[in-house]
Amino acid sequence: MGFRKYLARKTFVYAITFLFAVTLNWLLPRLMPGNPIEAMIESNLNLAPGEKEILIKFYEELYGLNEPLWRQFVNFWVRLFHGDLGYSLLYKAPVWDLIRHALPYDIAILLPAIALSWLVGNWLGAIAGKNKRYDRYMMPIFYFLASMPYFWFAMLLVYFIGVKAGWLPYQGAYDPSLLPSFSWEFIKSFISHWILPFLSLFIVMIGSWAIGMRNMIIYELEADYVRYLEALGASEKLMTRHAYRNAILPQVTGLALQLGLMVAGAIATEIVFNYPGIGILLMNAALSQDYFLLQGAFLMVVVSVLAANFVIDIVYAFIDPRVRTSYTEG
Repeated sequence: MGFRKYLARKTFVYAITFLFAVTLNWLLPRLMPGNPIEAMIESNLNLAPGEKEILIKFYEELYGLNEPLWRQFVNFWVRLFHGDLGYSLLYKAPVWDLIRHALPYDIAILLPAIALSWLVGNWLGAIAGKNKRYDRYMMPIFYFLASMPYFWFAMLLVYFIGVKAGWLPYQGAYDPSLLPSFSWEFIKSFISHWILPFLSLFIVMIGSWAIGMRNMIIYELEADYVRYLEALGASEKLMTRHAYRNAILPQVTGLALQLGLMVAGAIATEIVFNYPGIGILLMNAALSQDYFLLQGAFLMVVVSVLAANFVIDIVYAFIDPRVRTSYTEG
């Protein structure tokens, strides 16, 4: 199969997946019980029954929720192709503006946490897979970290470092008395508020990456090709290098998936630290049945996950010779 044919097939598969995922994403909020317009009005105003019905009808017409489902679906796709993600019922603002302001906070925490934990976790896991003595002491720690919920560790950090010791702030993304700017005072405040949420994700993630790499290294070191290299008198360094190269492939896939989910935010962590990321938006949108915000936020998740997987499918071909061979043959 030539590379172009391989690329065309992958593109077609991802396009179908995108259509299905976005359709499901549009439908699911509408299957939820209750009426978001009624919830919005009841939570903000104390109206007489007659006035309430008039207001509900007005808002349903305004947001197009009075139309049949099939027409709402068509309107959704038309707006989507024009870059319009709708208007938030809860925040009374365009969904894209809300996502655009929240996304940088998620990227600032999750990107370094995922990338650094991947590097450190794989390094520690590779050492554990080769050294039995080290493995005996480190594996319980890896399992402890992997089984520990993010929010639980986040609360420990808040209590011991934020509240008891008072070393670092534990609420918000920066000091509320400051306005976002490139001033040193704001940057210093942002970094000090960033450290605890980052650590709560970084430390817990290390356990999962280390366990995955440790198991893969052990499997690869027992594989036939390593035995063959050993029989040929190859050095331990050479055998380890080949084993590591094969063991890292599933970890690369895991990294791509994690990076794709980055735009979904870390909901539990953001709640604990009151960090203004997309996770908070998602939680509030679900609680208030804000269809448009849910659609917009999940759309970002779908696009980012599919894009990450598409890129990794291409990158895989350059990392793994077997994949490269599959599309250069035939």
